[in-house]
Amino acid sequence: MRLLTFDAGDGARAGVLEEGRVVDAWALLGEPHRGSLRELIAAGRLDDLQGRLGDTGAPSHPLSAVELLPPVPDPDKIVCIGLNYRRHAAEVGVDVDALPEVPTIFAKYPNALVPDGATVAVPTAKTDFEAEVAFVVGRRAKDVEEGEALDHVAGYTLLNDLSARDLQGATPQWMPGKVFDGSAPCGPWLVTPEEAGPADRIGIRLTLNGEEMQSGATDDLIFSVPQLVVQLSRLMTLEPGDVVSTGTPEGVGMGRQPRVWLAGGDEVVVESPTLGRLTTRIAR
Repeated sequence: MRLLTFDAGDGARAGVLEEGRVVDAWALLGEPHRGSLRELIAAGRLDDLQGRLGDTGAPSHPLSAVELLPPVPDPDKIVCIGLNYRRHAAEVGVDVDALPEVPTIFAKYPNALVPDGATVAVPTAKTDFEAEVAFVVGRRAKDVEEGEALDHVAGYTLLNDLSARDLQGATPQWMPGKVFDGSAPCGPWLVTPEEAGPADRIGIRLTLNGEEMQSGATDDLIFSVPQLVVQLSRLMTLEPGDVVSTGTPEGVGMGRQPRVWLAGGDEVVVESPTLGRLTTRIAR
């Protein structure tokens, strides 16, 4: 399934994309007065929804007629993983022969989330792009064993970890450069695991004004999706709807010579063969 949160004029609603139309997921389940995709996931209704696909009696809208919101516009947590692709770690000077035993984590907040097609004002002239595969937690996870980790994943989406590198490097913690409004374009929808494909085989690519800058796949992750669920669930309780962004492949602007920074009018596209296409424009 391709799941999303949309607004057709009456607030955030969970939807499912079927043949170019957005079907109201709650109406499909016979519950017409509920909210976002996070609420649907938290209620444990994804399997029920799968069983109702194809029901032509539920209200639907052409995709072009609704406003797409971030797939989960209201997560409790947005957890980001740093330096988690081997080749990206190498390009920024990390010794890949001495890989860490625990992932580097930082946070973003809901103010960072914007949907596909958004225009973002960057805070400094040294703002970078980072194409990422994110997963959304499907059920509460605490002290999870690796063999059960993928059972806690509701699906996968695309995220662009926009990063103001000068602010990021101004303190030992990275977050000053990671938390500005719009710094986490996300979407266009959430793809459930059976459609997204194996967690270690998801491809991702980023173009800047049509030029390819990043290309990779989750088989290059230092900490795989199951390992991230294990590690993070030891540090905190993961709740349904939490977003975990798994890191970026090589090719970021900071790692290039000369360096490449985002500028007004730029168009950044993150895409995946199974997860779709996420477009962000940089404000002039």
